[in-house]
Order: sequence, then structure tokens, then C-alpha cells
Amino acid sequence: MLEEFKKFALRGNVVDLAVGVIIGAAFGAIVNSAVQDLFMPAIGAITGGLDFSNYYIPLSSKVQAGLPYADAKKQGAVLGYGQFLTLTLNFLIVAFVLFLVIRAMNKLQHAEAKKPEAVAEVPADVKLLSEIRDLLAEKPRA
Repeated sequence: MLEEFKKFALRGNVVDLAVGVIIGAAFGAIVNSAVQDLFMPAIGAITGGLDFSNYYIPLSSKVQAGLPYADAKKQGAVLGYGQFLTLTLNFLIVAFVLFLVIRAMNKLQHAEAKKPEAVAEVPADVKLLSEIRDLLAEKPRA
């Protein structure tokens, strides 16, 4: 059983998947930081510090008006539409950043694919044989 597990664990697809998951987690942290530390503060500055995350509708009479969303949830049922809007905005920003990254990668791949291959120099003997062939083709046949 140990030998079978070793074969499974060292198979190329499993190792590639593990590398993909690790790189994906690291990339996710970078994108989340970009959203939270770069984009959201800029959006907050543009909108005058507007923070949707504390917008909610109390569904219970026990909830006092004007409390932060987290405190209102502790007092009773609330419909936190602001948190939903914030997470939706975060998703759209993350999706757009990923779109830009993938688009840039595709451009790099296309640029790499379009590079002209170096034309190999024709060897001297092949060049000489081509000239002989051309001269024979020009000569009238009897």
C-alpha cells in the first residue's frame, strides 16, 4: 500500500496540482491585498469615505438604529445588504484584475509565438545543386 501511495503522490499531475494550488494561494493573497490596500481606499476617497459594509435593514425590533453592522447582528436579525454590495464590488475588482493579468499573459504568449524563426543558412552544396537544377530547367530540350 505504501508503494502504491508513493506512485500516486509522485505522479506528475499531483505535483503540478500542488504547485498550482500553492501559487494560486499566493496570487490570491496578492490580489486581495491589491483590492483591500489599493483599490478600496481609492474608491473610498472618490466616494467621500462611503463604506457600504455597515448598511443594513433591521428585521427585528430588538436592533437599535445606527449601530455598526457587526453589533446589530448581535442584537437580532438584520438584512446586511451593504456587506453583500461590498463583497460584490470586491469580486468585480478581483475579476477585473485577473482579466487584466490573463490578458497580459495571452499577449506575451502571442508575441512569443509570432517571433519569426531564424532562417537557416542554406548549405553550400544544396545551394550549388539548386543552381544546377535551375540551369538545367532553363536549357531547351532537344
